[in-house]
Order: sequence, then structure tokens, then C-alpha cells
Amino acid sequence: MPSSTILSTAELRRPVVAAAAVRRFAVGGYHGTTVADVANEAKISPAYVFKLFPGKDALFVAALESCFDQVLEALRAGADRADDNGPEAVLDAMGGAYADLIADRSLLLLQVHAQSAAGEPVIAEALRDGLARVVTFASERSGASGEQVQRFIAFGQLCHLIAITGLDETPEPWARLLAQGIRHP
Repeated sequence: MPSSTILSTAELRRPVVAAAAVRRFAVGGYHGTTVADVANEAKISPAYVFKLFPGKDALFVAALESCFDQVLEALRAGADRADDNGPEAVLDAMGGAYADLIADRSLLLLQVHAQSAAGEPVIAEALRDGLARVVTFASERSGASGEQVQRFIAFGQLCHLIAITGLDETPEPWARLLAQGIRHP
């Protein structure tokens, strides 16, 4: 008889609540969003959210982990579509896939809010863990040098800055200088 795994309701609801947390924390940040806000977004009670996650910090960490899972999936898909297997081509394809991904501003904003809430040790740790996953994947998948991977991550952060502040729509020379050659959907 084949074995099957039956997931509990809690196991099924956790990713749904984490997705709702991504959306709500992206809007209000860690400090400006309540567990009740996330519960309302997920259409469940705050008590049930607390059954799934022991506190607001654990809920934010789950949202951040979900965000980084999506980032890694986009990078993987981008690498798979690279024109050739050279490090620059793979990193460029990953960067294009990431630019497409952050067209969903909730993922971009959640990362920015995570950086601003990194004074909370558990959030700083989750942010470091997510960055470690991205850097490790980019390095291993592309075969790029440390300097190339560092530049890839730095350009990603510059993309965040450009997208958040609307620099690509700012006509002043200094803004054009920063946004030159960086694509945003």
C-alpha cells in the first residue's frame, strides 16, 4: 500500500497566511502592521494566526522567507533562460528575472521594510539567511567570481533604490546617471 502524506489544516494554511503577511507587511512595514491586519488579509482570526505563528516577529520572518523563496525561484528560472552558460550571461539573465519579479512591488517593499527593521535580531538573522541563500545560489549557479557576484548584488540594491524612489522617471542628470542601463518593468 503506497504511503501518502496528509497535511494538517495548519500546514496548509501557513503558506497562505505567509503570503497575506507579505502583502500586509509590504504596505505597513514591521512596525506599522499588526497581526490583526495580516489576519484580516488572510480572512482568518488573529487567534488562528497566533496558533500558526507564535508572534509578529515569527510572522514577519515567514513572510521574508516566502519572499526569498520567490526570489530564488525567479533567479533559477532566469539562469535557465540564459543565452549561454558564461558567468556574465547567467548573472544578467538572473538580474532580468529579478527585475520582472519586483514588478510586484510587495516583494520589493517587504525587503526594504526588512532592512529598516533589521534592528530586531530575529529579522536581521532572517535577512542575512535570505541574502546568504541568494549569494550562494548566484555564485554556484553562475560560476562567477566573488567580485562579479558582489557587483550583481550591488546592482540589485541599486535597482531597489531606483524603483522605490522613482529615479528612472526623474529627469535630472544625477538621477539619469544612477538609473542608466538598469531596466525595470
